[in-house]
Formats: sequence, structure tokens, C-alpha cells
Amino acid sequence: MTTASTLVLIPSRMASTRLPGKPLADICGLPMIVHVLRRAEAAAIGRAVVATDAPEIARVVEAHGGEAVMTRADHPSGSDRIFEALKTLDPDGQVATIVNLQGDLPTIPAEDIRAVATSLDDQAVDIATLAAEIREAEEHTNPNVVKAIGSQLAKDRLRALYFTRATAPSGEGPRYHHIGIYAYRRAALARFVGLPPSPLEMREKLEQLRAIEAGMRIDVTIVNTVPLGVDTEADLQTARRMLAGKP
Repeated sequence: MTTASTLVLIPSRMASTRLPGKPLADICGLPMIVHVLRRAEAAAIGRAVVATDAPEIARVVEAHGGEAVMTRADHPSGSDRIFEALKTLDPDGQVATIVNLQGDLPTIPAEDIRAVATSLDDQAVDIATLAAEIREAEEHTNPNVVKAIGSQLAKDRLRALYFTRATAPSGEGPRYHHIGIYAYRRAALARFVGLPPSPLEMREKLEQLRAIEAGMRIDVTIVNTVPLGVDTEADLQTARRMLAGKP
């Protein structure tokens, strides 16, 4: 059920070098950013808004009945962009939970968006995210597949200890492919964006390690599949086939 205390923010910008104009790429008659917004709306956990520095993205979102908020163009990360958007949209501090949903996940299931915030039911958790068990052999060694490493709290829940591009942990057992969607407590997001980049963050090029190094708790909910992230023309064609219901 949609709640006023949760805000789903979708950072989106036009700066992709591998797929120029990516947010506005047509997929089955709708721009990609609108597909992502529809998924967020279908999750029905809170107000869904696109945060962008590009007027053309805002115009397209609004033309399709969605809500967009303009942000500065010089943010170093999506986290900084959504924090600015949060302050603009909710200056009185009514929103308690912020979900950061990447704008290039047009096939993400609505139930996975709902799942990301469940870890925050535990008051000790600062940030929540998702992962899925790796089932393709090549993903174990692929540095572009970020692995979430954690202590098992329940069948579908880990307390994150580390995130890495390496093949880890070693030995027998499952490995988990991290999915880049986050839910933050408001105070945790404010603290996070106020921290400087950390040594391990810069070494691995993984922003979430900044929170780990600062002693913040991240819990990971395990879902069934990794949603398609659209980064290349081939990914775009795959998304078009998937959303058209074609093999």
C-alpha cells in the first residue's frame, strides 16, 4: 500500500557514453525512463518521482503523466542527486524512507522494488539493498558482476559485510549478484552523502563501501533474478524483446 512516509526516487541523466540518450530510448512505444517509473508506481510503496538534470527527460516524464523534479547537473552520484530531490520534494521531513531506483532497469519486477524496503523493518538497519544468487558460471569471475558478501540472517536475508568485483567468497557455497537498488532511512542518506569517498570505495569503485567503512549497517534481501540493466545497444534490444513478450 502506498504510504506518504516512503518516496521512490529514480535518478536519470543523459550522460551515458555507451548508449547516448538512454533514458529516452524507445521500448515498445514508451521511453525507458517511463517504463521504470511505471514499475515504481506498480510497486505502490510510495510517491514515485524521476530526479533529473535534463529538461527533456522531465518533459517526457510529465507528458506521460509522471512526476519529475529538476536537480543540479554537477552531482557526483545518484545518491547525491536523490538527496537534493528529497530536500526539494519534502522540505518538512515527512518522508522517512527513500528508495533509490536506477533509471535503466525497465524490466525490474514491482515486487522486487517492494522487497528492498523490508529490511528497514529492523530499526538497526541503515540501508537496504537486493541481490540474487549467481547461477551462470561466468558471472562468478566477471568483475562487472558485483558480489554481495554477508552473514546469513534468514533464508532470504544477509547482513552485508562487503561488496566486491572479485570472485568472493572463496570455497564452496553460493555467491550473490548485487542489484543496485537501495532503501535508506532519511538520516542514513543524509549521513552517507555527507561522507567523503572512502579508500575501499575508490579502490573497488563501489559507492556502497563508503557506508560499510563508516560502520553503517546494510542488509540484503535475496530475490529470484537480476533485472536487466540497459547499458548497451544489445541490452536495449534484449529489453525490447522481453517487454514485447518475445524469446
